[in-house]
Amino acid sequence: MLAIKNITKKFGETTALNGLSFNIPSGSVFGLIGSNGSGKSTLLRIISGVYEADGGTVEIDGVSTFENPELKGQCFFISDFPYFYNNSTVENMAVLYREMYPNWNEEKFQKLSYIFPIKTTDRIINMSKGMQRQAALMLALSTCPRYLMLDEIFDGLDPVVRQLIKKLLVEMVTEYQATIIIASHNLRELEDVCDHIGLIHSGGIVLEKELDEAKLGIHRVQAVFKDEVGEGMFTDLNVVKIQRQGKLISLTIKGDGQEIENKIKSLEPVYMEMLPLTLEEVFISEMEVVGYDINNIIK
Repeated sequence: MLAIKNITKKFGETTALNGLSFNIPSGSVFGLIGSNGSGKSTLLRIISGVYEADGGTVEIDGVSTFENPELKGQCFFISDFPYFYNNSTVENMAVLYREMYPNWNEEKFQKLSYIFPIKTTDRIINMSKGMQRQAALMLALSTCPRYLMLDEIFDGLDPVVRQLIKKLLVEMVTEYQATIIIASHNLRELEDVCDHIGLIHSGGIVLEKELDEAKLGIHRVQAVFKDEVGEGMFTDLNVVKIQRQGKLISLTIKGDGQEIENKIKSLEPVYMEMLPLTLEEVFISEMEVVGYDINNIIK
């Protein structure tokens, strides 16, 4: 298990992370989501040992990751802008990583070199943004890390390669019981591959749950009533948002699905439907609870 314990990080007068604490289960694909500037990238850099926290610790199975070469050999971090030297190719980076990472798998590297549409002898800095990400991921997967941290890994990739990467990540968890942490604004892609999510905002944790549990805890209901409906009719429910379009009322409600359904039915609607929420809708609903209101932002 990866334990994030009261992590604080400041850059000058700016507090990027403020007492952040939660756990990431081993063998999970964990989606790290949040508003711009919430601290996602900073947290990944602290977990991987690139940054030192100003306070708190990150521990893997009870051992701190910072200044721990043995644990770092089990981790791999791909930043949102992967860095390579001017003359780096996939081939000469593989020579370096064979020495650095104890779990390097040559067979996997050769297989990935065949699967990805990349010339392993070309200079990486001359490749497109998407190809650079593919090169970084080829090398990362070949190190067979226990913990893989990915920052906006789907950015700049075409749909076919995105599907390939999701397949490879799932295989990695299945084969090695690896833990993968993906920070991304592409919630649709995360929804396909993640089993846990963590939502951070202003450097603190808002939500940390299994993805299915997060979706079950919040519901969207559409209903039409014969008579005029006042918002006071829903005071017994934890309504996050109400939208009206003619007689159609859309409600976003937190709570038990069966209790919500029974309450709405007791109001004798002409029409009622409970709809599943996407991860994006869960994100928007939770962010509105903490005051991140899109209507105020776009005024």
